[in-house]
Amino acid sequence: MSFLGNLIWMIFGGFLAGMGYILGGLLLCLTIIGIPFGTQTIKLGVATLTPFGREIVPNENAGKPANLVMNIIWAIFFGWEIAVAHLVHGLILYITIIGIPFGNQHFKLIPLALAPFGRDLR
Repeated sequence: MSFLGNLIWMIFGGFLAGMGYILGGLLLCLTIIGIPFGTQTIKLGVATLTPFGREIVPNENAGKPANLVMNIIWAIFFGWEIAVAHLVHGLILYITIIGIPFGNQHFKLIPLALAPFGRDLR
């Protein structure tokens, strides 16, 4: 079922959204300061490509103070816009019964969009 959900997700916008994140991440990686943020944007893009059958888990660097600082900077400049976009899209998808599983995937991506440092989607 995860394969079918991911296939439908990619056909109806997941592919374009994921590629947008990946392209934005590559552009952020053009500057030295943007490299950590670019890698997290690329991680979010990969997570957006195939969210079904995955869950957000903390990685071994989750509790480090540097990750907290980076997550605060991320949330101020990038994360809140991405989280609001996932929230709005999830609410729109909840209008129909068929859209509920896809809305759930948007809601699952909100914590990763707000604080990607120290978290992975596996």
